[in-house]
Amino acid sequence: MFDFSDFYQLIAKNRLSHWLEVLPAQLAEWQHQPHGDMPKWIKVLHKIPTTAPETVELKDAVRIGDDSSLPNGERKKLENLLRILHPWRKGPYQVHGIDIDTEWRSDWKWDRVLPHISPLKGRYVLDVGCGNGYHMWRMLGEGAELTVGIDPSELFLMQFDAIRRLMGNDQRAHLLPLGIEKLPALRAFDTVFSMGVLYHRRSPLDHLMQLKDQLRKDGELVLETLVIDGDENAVLVPTSRYAQMRNVYFFPSARALKVWLEKVGFVDVRIVDECVTTTDEQRSTEWMTHNSLPDYLNPDNPAQTIEGYPAPKRAILVARNPD
Repeated sequence: MFDFSDFYQLIAKNRLSHWLEVLPAQLAEWQHQPHGDMPKWIKVLHKIPTTAPETVELKDAVRIGDDSSLPNGERKKLENLLRILHPWRKGPYQVHGIDIDTEWRSDWKWDRVLPHISPLKGRYVLDVGCGNGYHMWRMLGEGAELTVGIDPSELFLMQFDAIRRLMGNDQRAHLLPLGIEKLPALRAFDTVFSMGVLYHRRSPLDHLMQLKDQLRKDGELVLETLVIDGDENAVLVPTSRYAQMRNVYFFPSARALKVWLEKVGFVDVRIVDECVTTTDEQRSTEWMTHNSLPDYLNPDNPAQTIEGYPAPKRAILVARNPD
């Protein structure tokens, strides 16, 4: 069993208290579903120390302690435990001198996002499709008061909790194993992030409306997704897989996505960044040994996926909820 009581106690005293009308029942239902490797992962978590480290860096990296903060034997045991939680996709993390070299250089995405968003100091932040929570820690590094991540992957929850335990059980960040469709219209967050999610949604406009429903009046949406080149009418709908991904649906141009955001009621919509994903940013590592982007590109033409579609290009848009 996974314990969410700390989160319940926390939100009972703040602006998220109305979430308690549905959340405990949803998570109780999740607890009663079979979760494969969960018993093994829970045993790993119970072996991870929860003593607060002397140093934690969140602003310029996610770094817990250093290479002198644990004896070599304990560091090796910790590394072996963390490797059981393979594959590590979002990061990187530095933990007591252990470099968790993740599939994604998520810090590069953060560096592209950060200059264009409102300051996070004192804000309540929701991270939709948060993965193992890497960006949530960086949000705290920018002064967010509370970060809540949602992602249905049990492994991501285990990885997040392992990192949080190593930080001494920091209660400013919480991850819940839910999809956005499970959230009521909370209208409680100052900033909502949706990064790498939209193309996985069968109904992208519904997703944008669900995000809007989580924001307070004048709250900010930060949206990052795969896009194609083209005008405001350009949309790619892959016939089967895209870069070997099965569950993908709509790839609009950045200009089309701006129209979609305005259509569901967002204002002050800005396209702030577009860039092609490189094989330096997404690749296989010792901490994620499965296939990755280099395996999904056409070896004769890396500007295309192996299916013949345009290679991954990502855009960041920022918008305001006026309601």
